[in-house]
Amino acid sequence: MTKLLSFGQPQGAIMQVAYVVEDIEKAMHHWTNKLGVGPFFLFENFALDDYRYRGKPAELDITIALGFSGSMCFELIVQHCSNPSVYKDVVDKKGYGFHHWAVSTNHFDDDLAEHISSGNDEVLYGLVSPVNGRAAYVDTFDELGGMIELIELNPAVEGFFSAVKEASINWDGKDPVRTLG
Repeated sequence: MTKLLSFGQPQGAIMQVAYVVEDIEKAMHHWTNKLGVGPFFLFENFALDDYRYRGKPAELDITIALGFSGSMCFELIVQHCSNPSVYKDVVDKKGYGFHHWAVSTNHFDDDLAEHISSGNDEVLYGLVSPVNGRAAYVDTFDELGGMIELIELNPAVEGFFSAVKEASINWDGKDPVRTLG
């Protein structure tokens, strides 16, 4: 039986659905009012250490917002710069909207290698230092209509997502945006 993570999703399954948006404030408001997602935790100028785009060191300036509905985390992303990136790639290809699914993994290196060996290029890699967890995107756009993000699980990563989910339980709609970074 697959272990259920503390925020309610099965280990190794989709734990997040992400969208690239043009205006993050407007998107958070829309997602909260129309879909009941929230509260959102906003991370301005979200940093990835050892960030690589398509295997090469690069620069990226993004803001992300995370919020839950039930046990599913939704991520909104806005890119502030015009540098090449996985976000700009998709926006240039099809416009704003759905971007990727995030899948939790306890076997980050093996899962990433499996995707690469099956023909899915690594298009983003980075370390999220505050939780000491790695993330990588593999390009499954042509095959699935979006990318897959691998999120390395550890106690800090699981605890973070659990805390964001906890804020959504019995949320009264007040304080819909909470800025953390």
